[in-house]
Amino acid sequence: MVSYVIRRILLMIPTLLVISFLTFVIIELPPGDYVTSYAQSLESSGQQLNREQLELLRRRYGLDKPFHQRYIHWMRNLSRGDLGQSFSYGEPVTRLIAERLPMTIVISISTILFTWMLAIPIAIFSAVRKYTPGDYFFTFVGFIGLSIPNFFLAIILMYIGFAFFGVSMGGLFSREYLLAPWSMGKFIDLLKHIWVPIVVIGTAGTAGMIRVLRATLLDELGKDYVRTARSKGITELRILLKHPLRVAINPLISTIGWLLPTVISGEVITSQVLSLPTTGPLLLGALMNQDMYLAGSFVMVLSALTVVGTLISDLALAIVDPRIRYS
Repeated sequence: MVSYVIRRILLMIPTLLVISFLTFVIIELPPGDYVTSYAQSLESSGQQLNREQLELLRRRYGLDKPFHQRYIHWMRNLSRGDLGQSFSYGEPVTRLIAERLPMTIVISISTILFTWMLAIPIAIFSAVRKYTPGDYFFTFVGFIGLSIPNFFLAIILMYIGFAFFGVSMGGLFSREYLLAPWSMGKFIDLLKHIWVPIVVIGTAGTAGMIRVLRATLLDELGKDYVRTARSKGITELRILLKHPLRVAINPLISTIGWLLPTVISGEVITSQVLSLPTTGPLLLGALMNQDMYLAGSFVMVLSALTVVGTLISDLALAIVDPRIRYS
C-alpha cells in the first residue's frame, strides 16, 4: 500500500503539469485577451482607447510576450505558491479566493451533509420496500430532481418567495446585515437564508445518489450470501447493515474525490442566480473577462484538489472494501 501511495503521488506531478498546460491553452483559445475585453466594455459605455493605449496596457499586463514566456512565468509563480495578480480586480488571486472561500465551504459542506442525510435513508427504504407506493413516490421525486436544473429551481424559489411571501431568496444576508460585523443576529439571519442554496444545490445530488444507492442495494440483496444469512435466522436489519449496505456504499466513497473541488468551487450558475458571495461567480467573471491568471490559477487549484481527492477515494475504498487490493 505504501508503494502504491508513493507511485500515485509521483504521478500527480506530470498529471498537474499536463493539466496546467491544457488550462493555459484553453484560456488562450478565445480571440483577443483581457485588454480586448476591457476595451469593449469601455466602448459600450461611450469611451474608446486608441492603439497606443491598448499596446501600453498589454505591456503593463505582460500580454505582449509570447505564449511560452507567459506560461513559464505563470508556472514559476505557481511553484512558489503565488497565484498571480488579477487583471480585473487589481489584487492578488490568493486574496480574492480567500475572501469568498469561507462562505463557499460552509454552503458546500452543508449541502453534502444534507444530501447524505436525505439520500441514504430514502435509498435504503426504496430498496427494501421495492415496488411499493413509497418506492414509486421516491422514484418519481428522484426523476423530477434529476430533470430540473438547479438554476431553474433557484428561479422558481425566488419567484415564490417574492410573489407570495414578500421576501427575497437571493443572497445570504438581509440588507441590514450585509456589511455588519458578525453577531448572533447576523448568524441567525444567515440561517434564514442559507437553506435556499442548500436545498437548490442538493436536490440533483440527492436524487442521483438515491438512484445509485438503491440500484446497488437491490443488486446486493438478491445475492446468495444474503439468502444464506436469512436462512440462518439473522434479522433483516442486521443483514442489511452488516453486508449489503457496506458494499453498496462504495459509489459514495468513490465520489469523495469530487467533493474537495466541489467544496471550493461551489455551484457556479446557481450561485450567480442567487447572488451568493462564493467563489463560483468569481470564476465565471474571470472566464468571461479573460482574466487568465485568476481563471487559470483557480482551475489549477480545483485540479490539484481533484487529483488529491481521487487518491483519498481510492485509499478509502481499499480500507472499506476488503475485496479491493493494490499490489
